[in-house]
Parts: sequence; structure tokens; C-alpha cells
Amino acid sequence: MPLKVELKPSERILIGECMVTNCDQRTWLVIEGATPILREKDILTAKNADTPAKRIYLAVQLMYTSRDPRAHHDIYFSLVREMTQAAPSTWRYVESINNQILTGSLYKALKEANKLIAYEKELIEHAKRGPGLQKRVAANLKSA
Repeated sequence: MPLKVELKPSERILIGECMVTNCDQRTWLVIEGATPILREKDILTAKNADTPAKRIYLAVQLMYTSRDPRAHHDIYFSLVREMTQAAPSTWRYVESINNQILTGSLYKALKEANKLIAYEKELIEHAKRGPGLQKRVAANLKSA
């Protein structure tokens, strides 16, 4: 089934190994065939892969866009091992990503990796709130 994509002015899209940049007006593309396609908003650069979950997303992205996804398996599994050791609660997200990779559904694996990024963000926010919350609870206990 063909994929219909609307591009905003100056929006970019990755089709296979080619980056396509739209000109100055909205454009509709109908893409037929089986090639990896990523909109600009879904593309993560190495520079922006600044957390463990984002590095996992980047590894999956490289698998998705590569002619030989297996070439990126070693780095992916190394990153996954580090993350699940540091934060075991991420395993359920990693397991979902792994299942998609094993079935060859790499685009779906990217979507699952987005869920891991969101969960990682929650963990970081919780950790940032944690010390302040503990201090407030301790202060409340002292004044009670």
C-alpha cells in the first residue's frame, strides 16, 4: 500500500539513504515500495543522542535505515545491557523493542524506543524531585 506524506515548507524526510528537503510550499508525496522512511521529527542525530534511551533509539534508527541491520546489533545490545543494569525497571520497554527487532519490524521498534525515552524522562524527573521531596518530608516530621 502506498504511503502518502505531506511535507511542510522546508521539511525534510529520509527515504532510504536519501535526505529529501521540501521547497517553500506544502507538498504531497505518494511513496510506493519497501524502503525505510523517516520524517525529520523522527530522526535523531548522534549529537542529540544525549541519554542512554536516546542512544538506544539511535541504534534502532541505524538498524532501520541500514541495508544490513545486523551491523548495529552489537552496539544496540551493549547499550541495552548498560541501561537495564542501571535501571532494571526499563526492561519491559527494552523487551518490547527487542520483540519488534526480532520480528523484523524495525519501524515499530523505533516507536517502542520512543516509549523508552519518555519513561527515561519520567525517571529523571522523579530523581530530580526526590531529594527535595525527602527534605520537605523530613522538615515536616521535625516540625510535627
